[in-house]
Amino acid sequence: MPELTALGWGTLGLAALVIGLSKAALPGAGTVAVALFAAVLPAKQSTGTILLLLIVGDMFALWAYRRHADLRALVRLIPAVVAGLLVGVVFLSFAGDDLVRRVIGVLLLGVVGVTLWRRRATPAGDPRPHPIAAAVYGTLGGFTTMVANAAGPVMSMYFLSMRFPVKAFLGTAAWFFAVVNITKVPFAVGLGLITPPGLLIVAVLVPVVVAGALIGRRIATRIPQQLFERLVIAVTVLGAVYLLLPF
Repeated sequence: MPELTALGWGTLGLAALVIGLSKAALPGAGTVAVALFAAVLPAKQSTGTILLLLIVGDMFALWAYRRHADLRALVRLIPAVVAGLLVGVVFLSFAGDDLVRRVIGVLLLGVVGVTLWRRRATPAGDPRPHPIAAAVYGTLGGFTTMVANAAGPVMSMYFLSMRFPVKAFLGTAAWFFAVVNITKVPFAVGLGLITPPGLLIVAVLVPVVVAGALIGRRIATRIPQQLFERLVIAVTVLGAVYLLLPF
């Protein structure tokens, strides 16, 4: 078992709870979990460990919201996401932890700004994405999920631009991340991001992820659409700002 302090385990436990909540109720909050893991483990090591916990959350979200997904919206993203994943693999081969944090933080803030502008510029009754927008969101989603498991905020902004209702948002996100995260596992193994100590941490934290997902599902059935959208934007901005802080 990895040698962690009580505070370290507590921080990881909180991060695991946030992962469950993010998958079942509040997409984008996963960035907070990424930040918490990075505060306890080296950034690259935490990437592999948190990936496996995200997959656990994905499986729960698929079970809970599988009937609400808009799969056609996902099919449009496939080529761009694959391209982003490959760019992320190359980036990870030479980038240090600090550079990873800064790049992801800047990208997230840029995506938030563009999404809010597009929502104002696009009529509410016309949610169809421009092909270029889908390509950009997809590429950034693939890149950020590969280098830092931080595609949640990027794809949340894409789904916000599509004006999905809460359950359609969560169901579509569940399918997207289940496929993408499972696809990332061989790359993560090849890059040495998944380690035996990391697997032990995952085994301990799986029940916490499930507990967070159960709580999140109850929240999702009650949260108003407008509040849901505002929370998604808020946690995305907070996560981006954290990544840009000098520590």
